Amino acid sequence: MEFDPTDRKLLRLLQENSKQTTKALALQLDLSPTAVYERVRRLEKQGVIDRYVALLNPGRAGRKLKVFCHIKLSQHIKPRVLQFEEEVLALREVVSCYHIGGEYDYILEIYVADMEAYREFMVGKLTAINHIGSTQSSFVIREVKHTTELPL
Repeated sequence: MEFDPTDRKLLRLLQENSKQTTKALALQLDLSPTAVYERVRRLEKQGVIDRYVALLNPGRAGRKLKVFCHIKLSQHIKPRVLQFEEEVLALREVVSCYHIGGEYDYILEIYVADMEAYREFMVGKLTAINHIGSTQSSFVIREVKHTTELPL
C-alpha cells in the first residue's frame, strides 16, 4: 500500500507513542484534529493499524532472560506440523514463533525469569511436545537493537 508523506509521518508518530492525543498529533502534522482523526480511522479500517498495545519492559516484568530456540521437527507431515503449532500457541513463555526455511523448521522467541526457569520450560513444556527432533538455544547477552517500529 502506498502512503502519502503525511500518512508516513502520522504512522511514525503513532509507532513512537500511540497514546498521543489527536490534538498533539495535529500540531506535529500541521493539520486539524478532525483531519488527523479521519486519517487514523481510515488507516485502521484499511488494516494498516492493526491494534494498540502497551510494550512492557521484560526485566521489570520479571522476564530477564530472552532466548531464541531453533526447533527441528522429526517429521514434516501436515498433521504433525499443525499439532506442533497448536501446542506452541498455548505456551505463554513463547512470544513469537516463526516457521522458517533452512536447517531448522521453527524459531521461537522466549522470555523467562532466569536460566533455571528456562530449564523448567524446556524439560516440562517444550520438549514434552511430540515430534520435536532437536532444539538449539541461543541466549541473549545484550540487546543491541530492538524496535517494534516498521520502516515506512
